[in-house]
Amino acid sequence: MPASATKALRVAVLADSDTRWKWGALTATRVCPGDTEIHLDGYLLRGRATPTARQLREVGVDADSLREVTAVEFLRAMEGAGEGDGEPYDVLVLALVGGGVQAMLHGLGRVWRDRAERPVVVTGYVGVVYEKLADGLLLRHGADLVLANSRQDAERFRAVYEGVGADPAAVTEVALPFLGGAAHGGEHDPYTVVFAAQPSVPDSRKDRTYLLERLIRHARLHPEREVLLKLRSRPGEHTTHIEELPYQKLVQRADPPPNFRLVYGHMGEVLDRTDLLVTVSSTAALESLHRRIPTVVLTDLGVREALGNHHFVGSGCLASWDQLDTGHRPAPDAEWVARQGVAADGGYETAFDEARKRIAALLSRPAGLPPLAPYYTPVTAPGYLPGILARHHLAPDGTPLPGAPAADRAPGPVRQVVRRAARGAYRHGVQRVAPVIRRMGEL
Repeated sequence: MPASATKALRVAVLADSDTRWKWGALTATRVCPGDTEIHLDGYLLRGRATPTARQLREVGVDADSLREVTAVEFLRAMEGAGEGDGEPYDVLVLALVGGGVQAMLHGLGRVWRDRAERPVVVTGYVGVVYEKLADGLLLRHGADLVLANSRQDAERFRAVYEGVGADPAAVTEVALPFLGGAAHGGEHDPYTVVFAAQPSVPDSRKDRTYLLERLIRHARLHPEREVLLKLRSRPGEHTTHIEELPYQKLVQRADPPPNFRLVYGHMGEVLDRTDLLVTVSSTAALESLHRRIPTVVLTDLGVREALGNHHFVGSGCLASWDQLDTGHRPAPDAEWVARQGVAADGGYETAFDEARKRIAALLSRPAGLPPLAPYYTPVTAPGYLPGILARHHLAPDGTPLPGAPAADRAPGPVRQVVRRAARGAYRHGVQRVAPVIRRMGEL
């Protein structure tokens, strides 16, 4: 339904992890046209990475409502919105992995097939796109807007769509929605070095232990500095990626000096006191560069696609711990930075203008929006699409499979306890049992 100037835009965000909830909710506030008031409903897709209450608080994004759903429950909610179960949504942000986006596009295509009007569907990526470019993009094709976080990404996205004969018109250049904060204004007292850890990069015990040892060594070499290990989640929690070897466990076998600490919390708050940000390939590097904080992408383990640090080739930020220990400070390449959408020159406020214009134009179409038309269909991908949909309990035509979880009633107390216990058992298996079995297999 077209939104009037006096009506709040109704926006829904479906997310499958804490980082994607953060991206989706902030994207919703950035891309909605003008100074329009927003009513935001959040839906958390039930799964291994469903955020805990602590993770949601850490994200710091408020919603008018927030509930956990299965894919089928979410589709039923979208089918009911505007059909007797409240007002319809104007914008829907799918903050999911590629397969989840594809499943929802087909499921939504089914529930909206007889409607003259439907929400504008928006999707994109949480951060740096350094792997599975074609696969992830084609799974997102069919949304009205596929957001690219930089000029470089927008060019790559369009090239992929054009290369397979898919319509590239949905690709819209924006920037990461969580950039911001005050620019680095000078060294703090004490000078603070922050290592931004990643759940799955690197993934081996040897490499993660090496990085931890080098961080601790840097703290010992520079006792006048504060050296922080910034962690994404506490033991037992999951983020977008599975973390089998949490640094919290590895540090128990080390003997760090007093100036070394583990920290959690909002990345922006940590950056407020950071003088040097070090990482392997975390999106935190882009947040840091946006704020003009000296930023290093490590080369100690090589510059490799598997690590994602190849994305930073040409950035001027590549360096090793040996160089940092002896006082090296990186100088980012201005042209490279500009192509990454970090807008360190102050142009960030206009980065979402094109997306706002496109959404406003789509909302004002007198005839409503055309049906969703993903590139993948039972004709173009008959050996791939059914498996993608089945993971979310959907048949190839987008209908729920027999036995799919339904939304007939809210889960009772016993069911909630069982669900939490099952999720805890899964996480225990990933972080404790699986590594032991893997080591036994190597004997």
